[in-house]
Amino acid sequence: MSVSKSKMNVWQLTILTAVNMIGSGIILLPSKLAEVGTISLYSWLVTAGGSLALAYAFARCGTLSRKPGGMGGYAEYAFGKAGNFMANYTYGVSLVIANVAIAITAVGYGMVLFNTSLTPLQTCLWTIILLIVTTAANFGGARITGRIGAVTVWGVIGPVVAVAILGWFWFSGTTWTEAWNPRNLDFLPAVGSSISITLWAFLGLESACANADAAENPERDVPIAVLGGTIGAAIIYIVSTNVIAGIIPNAQLAQSNAPFGLVFSTMFSPLVGQIVTTAMVIACIGSLLGWQFTVAQVFKSSADVGYFLPIFKMATKSGTPIVGMLVLLVAQIALSLMTISPQLSSQFQKIVDFAVVTNLVPYVMSMAALITIQKIARVPAGPALVTNIIAMIATAYSFYALYSSGEQALMLGGLCVFAGWTLFGFVSARFYQAEVDAGVKNPGLSLQE
Repeated sequence: MSVSKSKMNVWQLTILTAVNMIGSGIILLPSKLAEVGTISLYSWLVTAGGSLALAYAFARCGTLSRKPGGMGGYAEYAFGKAGNFMANYTYGVSLVIANVAIAITAVGYGMVLFNTSLTPLQTCLWTIILLIVTTAANFGGARITGRIGAVTVWGVIGPVVAVAILGWFWFSGTTWTEAWNPRNLDFLPAVGSSISITLWAFLGLESACANADAAENPERDVPIAVLGGTIGAAIIYIVSTNVIAGIIPNAQLAQSNAPFGLVFSTMFSPLVGQIVTTAMVIACIGSLLGWQFTVAQVFKSSADVGYFLPIFKMATKSGTPIVGMLVLLVAQIALSLMTISPQLSSQFQKIVDFAVVTNLVPYVMSMAALITIQKIARVPAGPALVTNIIAMIATAYSFYALYSSGEQALMLGGLCVFAGWTLFGFVSARFYQAEVDAGVKNPGLSLQE
């Protein structure tokens, strides 16, 4: 049933929001969290709280904003056209980076599926091959690849939900307790060390507001669905990763490149584990197929309205931005080469930290803009104050997540931001001229003078 022809009630919208949030980002997390220990439960709770604050604030932005462009439109209220550009630019960059992380995840599960080990260089090469193949598969358009991704995502959702429900029959409190803090870290460093990896699972929560037009009562239903979907996803994340930590000994789990395949092998049989591993490899590839086109489309849409360089709006007769896809592919290949690490999990961590940092830039800008958005929308002082307090909590969490991402990710993220300001210099003139033509600035002044 098409949402454009039939409105969704709040329950349907909540389920859709949760399903959209649960994707390939979760399937390597049990192994990464095992490196920290089950003390990462506190990281989940902190991130769930921060994500709820972000989700509510984004729901308010989506309800009150009258500007198109998602987070770019929100940021424009406070930061003008430059803010719109920077929000879209950093969000687009974060998606490019995230695709590399998805490809690495697929390679990790593929290693287990085919019972092989790869050198760091081989891991990088297979990651690059997967990025190239999924990009090329979209040259004819995303009609088929998009449908593939919509089906294969259940190869992730099914096993994750199954572990959260059925895994308790194999759960050992002793195994979970023994995994509490294997590196004997102090409390705050232990919690902080897994903040970025837990936030990685929630990235994309802002997109839940995109279904507002399909809601029966957007003013009421969207905030409920966004919060309900985020809570639902948080419960599934927390339960599934901690159940696995109570089934698989910590040392073994931390070394696994396919933790969900491993737990199903332990719970049932190696054959079931192989089936789950296969499903997750297919799910990652299906997700990557869709995202490779989507990311190029994000850059094309911004180029169409003048925010990105014209090269990104070049498209075939069918509307496929092949040139833009190739440019982004080159960036992904460079990133894969830059982050080669002795272990696949280390490379995955570097990519995730970088993706989180760049994604948090538009988050922080949107939170700041919410103050102005509410004033323009004439929201009464009382409700506006409540929303602003929640937005500031979300901002505080965002800064904590930035800090916890580490020096290297912050440095690379900072370089991306500075590069963005440089790129804006190539397109900013057209916005100035548009303001001149509209009479916003001195009508007697033009760029030709």
